Amino acid sequence: MPAKTPRELGYRMPAEWHPHAATWLGWPRPDGISFPDRYHEVLPTLGEMVRTLAPHERVNINVRNEEVEAIARQTIGDIPNISYHRIPSYEPWCRDHGPIFVKHNHDLAVVDWRYNAWGGKYPPYDDDDVVPQRVAEVLGLPVFSPGIVMEGGSLDVNGNGTLLTTEACLLNPNRNPHLDKKQIEQCLRDYLGVTNILWLGDGIVGDDTDGHVDDLARFVNPNTVVATVEQDPQDDNYSPLQENLKRLQTMRDQDGRSLHIVELPMPGVIKYNGQRLPASYANFYVANGVILLPTYRHESADTIAGQTLQKLFPDRRVVGIDSTNLIWGLGSFHCLTQQQPAA
Repeated sequence: MPAKTPRELGYRMPAEWHPHAATWLGWPRPDGISFPDRYHEVLPTLGEMVRTLAPHERVNINVRNEEVEAIARQTIGDIPNISYHRIPSYEPWCRDHGPIFVKHNHDLAVVDWRYNAWGGKYPPYDDDDVVPQRVAEVLGLPVFSPGIVMEGGSLDVNGNGTLLTTEACLLNPNRNPHLDKKQIEQCLRDYLGVTNILWLGDGIVGDDTDGHVDDLARFVNPNTVVATVEQDPQDDNYSPLQENLKRLQTMRDQDGRSLHIVELPMPGVIKYNGQRLPASYANFYVANGVILLPTYRHESADTIAGQTLQKLFPDRRVVGIDSTNLIWGLGSFHCLTQQQPAA
C-alpha cells in the first residue's frame, strides 16, 4: 500500500502571515555567483534584514563553512535570537531551495521538492537540493518527498485552500517535462493540501526563474491579492502584467468568491551593466509583527508601495530597506527567506 500524502494525513501549507516560529535563510558565500563584483555591497542590506527580523522571531541562518559564518556574524553583529547552522548551499535563495513547511494541528512536516537551479541554469546545485533534508534533521521533523522540481517562490497560498502560481514557470519543460498541467496540480494538492489552483501567465523582464509568482502577485489575506502593475504602455512589463491583472479579476477563491485585487506599482527600470533587473515590490516578506519591503530609490513608487502594504497589514510595521544592490542577484527579501510556522 503506498504511503499517505500530506493531504491525506491532514497537512496543509499555512499562509505566510500565520504565526512563525522562525525564519530560515542562507548566507551567500564570497565566491558565489549571485552577486558578481558586488558581494561586499550587499552585506549591509543583509545585515539590516536580519536585524529587522530578529526582534520578532528567531532567525536561522544556514552557512556553508566557518568563513561564511564569520562574515555573517561580523555583518549582523552580536544580537539575540540568531542561530547559525552548518548547512551548506551554493547560493542564498532559501525560498527556492529550502524546506516548505506544512502543518496539521500542532504537528509540522517538511516537503522536500527537488531543486535544479531554475531549470539547470546554475550548476552545481546538489548541496542546495538537500537543504530541506538537513533542516528537517535539525528540527526532528518528518519529510515528504514528491520527487518533482518545485521552488517556493513559484507559488503562494492563502492558507484556506487556494494556491497562486504561473504557467511560465511550472509548465516550463526545464522543470518537469514528464508532467502535464493536471499532474502538476495533483502534486500541489497532495503535498500542500490545497484544493483550488489559480494560474497566472508570464513573469517580469530580467527574472531568471522563468516567472516566479512572488514578483507578480501575492495573497495578503485569504481573499485579497496585491498585484504588480506597470503604468507605462511602452515598458516591456506592461503587457504581461496587464494580462495577469485581467486573469486575477476573473479568479475566485476556494469558496467561489471573487478575489479582492489591490494594485502595487512597479519601481521603474533598474539596470546594472546594461542588464535589466527584476525589481518588484511584490517580493516583500511577511514576518511576525513586521513586513520587509524592498525599495529601489524610486521615491514616489517606494512610498506608494509602503503605504499600500501598511493599509493591508495594520497589525504589522512595514519596513522599507534599500534593495538596489541586492536586486543585482535577481532576487530580494522573499527570495532569501523561508518561514517556519509556529507549532
